[in-house]
Amino acid sequence: MSAVDNTLDRATPAFVPAMQAGNLIFTSGQLPLVDGTLAATGKVGRDIDSVRAAELAEVCTRNALGVLESIVGDLDRVRVVKVVGFVASVPEFTGQPAVIDAASRLLTKVLGERGSHARSAVGVAALPLDAPVEVELIAEIVG
Repeated sequence: MSAVDNTLDRATPAFVPAMQAGNLIFTSGQLPLVDGTLAATGKVGRDIDSVRAAELAEVCTRNALGVLESIVGDLDRVRVVKVVGFVASVPEFTGQPAVIDAASRLLTKVLGERGSHARSAVGVAALPLDAPVEVELIAEIVG
């Protein structure tokens, strides 16, 4: 077999939901999926208002917490270190931090002090499947 295979198996994801490196866990970007279905599509500032986008950021964050729990077994053993939030928005929309604030608030509600974190909120032209929001976490296993 050649080292370069030009055929792609598009049915098999080329990534995992999270990767552990030492005491850190890096989640893949989580979309606002509910029961395997995207809860909304479109651009924030055109198709979706900032309030709905914030709700979708919470869904993404709950999904990321589920991934962490599946790896660690107990969220009491997790401290969030960093959150990166992506908001697919129209060029004139500048409220990305307010949208991702919903993710930050949820983390401190669920994890208390262990939910405090560094964060980036980034506006992008598009996200996979036309999702309006995507959230990824970096967490540390404690205790």
